[in-house]
Amino acid sequence: MRIISGIHKGRKIQAPKNLPVRPTTDMGKEALFNILNNQFYFDEISVLDLFSGTGNISYEFASRGTEKILAIDAHYGCVKFINQISEKFEMPIQAIKSDVFKFLDQTHQKFDLIFSDPPYNFDIELFHKIPQVVFQNNLLEDGGMLIIEHSKHTDLSPIEYYVQTKSYGGNAFSFFEREL
Repeated sequence: MRIISGIHKGRKIQAPKNLPVRPTTDMGKEALFNILNNQFYFDEISVLDLFSGTGNISYEFASRGTEKILAIDAHYGCVKFINQISEKFEMPIQAIKSDVFKFLDQTHQKFDLIFSDPPYNFDIELFHKIPQVVFQNNLLEDGGMLIIEHSKHTDLSPIEYYVQTKSYGGNAFSFFEREL
């Protein structure tokens, strides 16, 4: 995996092969960050990265100047790897080992952007649960956004707060926002 923009642009990061992950493709990352670049000043936002895996998305935000990044994953190896990379490259990422839904139920923090990349084979009810818990627990700042990455074959449009889906290759990003 490589960082596509920012101060760490072009830096390659080799994740251990034993991690149970499917990193976001460069094409998908580039398209996603082109969208976000028009909506956010990266150095002014806080980011929550759910099902963070290798930390691919967190590194991209850190490279672009985001200074408050919290990465959540249930796999110890993923959390250890993210913490090692963020320390090595002096990135402001805090990785926590936790079940995502337990974390969302217990946290009182608010974020400008929440990115969630659950397993593509997630049960559809669990995909629905992510925005339900995020909005019910009021975890987004005013004007904040939730993005869920998923297979292009998964339809999240019936979920409350849904705005749009953008597809790139075999993956898609669905965007959710509360009306102001």
